[in-house]
Amino acid sequence: MSSGIPLRKRLLVRLMITSVLIALCSVAATAWLAVQTTTRALQEEQGQVLAHDTDILRQLSGYAATHPSWAGVQDTVRRLSAATGRRIALTTADRKPIADSARSRTALPPGAAATVDPLHTDTYSEPGAQLSGVDPRAVGPYRLTPLERARLGKLATVRQKCAARNGVDTTITWTPSGRPVLADENGILPNSTVPDVCADGQLNTLTHTEETAVARLASLAEACLRHKDLSLREKGFISLEFSSLAPQPQFALGRESPGGHPTAREAKGNECLAEARREQLDPDVAPVAELFLGTGDRALPHFDMSNANKAKIVGVTGLVLALTVAVTALVATRLVRPLRALTQAAQQPLEQHVRVPVTTRDETGILAVAFNELTERRERMEAQRKAMVSDIAHELRTPLTNIRGWLEVTRDGIVDPDPELLASLHEEAVLLQRVIDDLQDLAAADAGTLALHREAVRADELLAQVAAAHRVGAAAAGIGLRMGTGTDGTSAPTGSGAAWIDADPVRMRQALGNLVSNAIRHTPDGGTITLSAREEEDQVVLAVADTGSGIAAADLPSVFDRFWRAEKSRSRRTGGSGLGLSIVRQLVAAHGGTVAVASELGAGSVFTLRLPATDPPVDGDEVR
Repeated sequence: MSSGIPLRKRLLVRLMITSVLIALCSVAATAWLAVQTTTRALQEEQGQVLAHDTDILRQLSGYAATHPSWAGVQDTVRRLSAATGRRIALTTADRKPIADSARSRTALPPGAAATVDPLHTDTYSEPGAQLSGVDPRAVGPYRLTPLERARLGKLATVRQKCAARNGVDTTITWTPSGRPVLADENGILPNSTVPDVCADGQLNTLTHTEETAVARLASLAEACLRHKDLSLREKGFISLEFSSLAPQPQFALGRESPGGHPTAREAKGNECLAEARREQLDPDVAPVAELFLGTGDRALPHFDMSNANKAKIVGVTGLVLALTVAVTALVATRLVRPLRALTQAAQQPLEQHVRVPVTTRDETGILAVAFNELTERRERMEAQRKAMVSDIAHELRTPLTNIRGWLEVTRDGIVDPDPELLASLHEEAVLLQRVIDDLQDLAAADAGTLALHREAVRADELLAQVAAAHRVGAAAAGIGLRMGTGTDGTSAPTGSGAAWIDADPVRMRQALGNLVSNAIRHTPDGGTITLSAREEEDQVVLAVADTGSGIAAADLPSVFDRFWRAEKSRSRRTGGSGLGLSIVRQLVAAHGGTVAVASELGAGSVFTLRLPATDPPVDGDEVR
């Protein structure tokens, strides 16, 4: 059977299109995220590697600056290798091993990463290194003796306290040579910023060790200066500039240029001093060494989006799409099959009551179970509808047949329209009207349009009104109707302690009246009907008990069904329409309550109504 659904609107096609779009978006997003993440990771890794390499070079340069040889550097190399995860090897210029973190005879990388030479460094291998290219930690003959350090330390402390008294906060920093210098938050204090009262000229005066080193430096620089047509005797001199890094010798001759830069003659002098200083420090530093980093002869990995990599990505994307389409087609087919069965079953005529097989336990299976339950309920409702139509026809046919028959015989002159005949016709009309009214109430209750006019009603007064309305009928049948105790033996509430309910008094009298009328019809002459009310927690219990014929236990579940009677012969001996108890259940439910029955065949019945209790109304006199 053709479904008549356009191809683009079929569920299978929509599922496949949706899955393909999701797969494309997922692959694209995953590829983009992978590239971004990989790129970022490589950048971070490269930055970290560069930071590690710089730190390795800095520490090894510091070792060389403070040791006259590489003896003992093996422990430092192993420590740095363990901290950075890199292989570190030091060799001479001709690749003779000095120290190596790898096993012996492990091949070196193809090229050295750097040259470790504390006398020729740059500003990257050691932060703060001066343009002279000498590692600041290489101090050699400028290193002060312990006595000189102690004396200068005392002088620095005295100057620090003096500066503090004059509003200048300073700290003492020790240079690699062992000389203390004063610094504030902006750095090393020049002499011009030291308070005059504190500038005693002692702290920055050269010690014997420094004077000896400067004299040696001058002797080494003299030959170079003469070669450049300069001489220390021609108003030139060598000074030490003290900082937190190291004493930096400076050559001065005449005045600087107007821009604050050294003149050409001063620049030539500084070049000679730099060469002389390296010559002076050379015996106190380790020889030049080559630094190798890495693992064997393998280069560091790098990211390359080559054509082969692109082809792999495209291939993986196509494979993902193919698998997505295949899985979607399989799942969609299994999903659509029961839906098609449900559609075909729903399109069948109503009278066939078709059911579908339940093949899964997922949402589709639950839907199939619900569909079958709906079909069963519809079948039961259809049966009930037919039975109800039959019952209504029966209930209406009997009084109508009686009325028509009497009217016909009266019209033919067979019977005179005497008062007794008119009373009989009136009784049949009243019965017909009662059946119609009951059906109308039930229809309103089913549609949810039953109008209720609620107000606070006292339970005992409600029962008293019902009893008064039916007392004459009960007396005519020889039945006693009284207000009494409840089935639990408690007395009916009276006075100010009575229970109150929020209800429509007319509808509640109708419900209780139906119960009393039903009890009168089923209670023999000499029997008793008792109305009672009691309060249990937040509920009010109204009970109608009789000493009638009772109801069999098998019939109790059907008592409140429409058109149900204990007499199966439909003799209507008791005169009921079979709708009274159904109306009672609907009215009580509309008030938010419940109704129940307890009965024993031959011993009577008790119908119990449970309704929500409410507070009594506030009297105007009480308010005042």
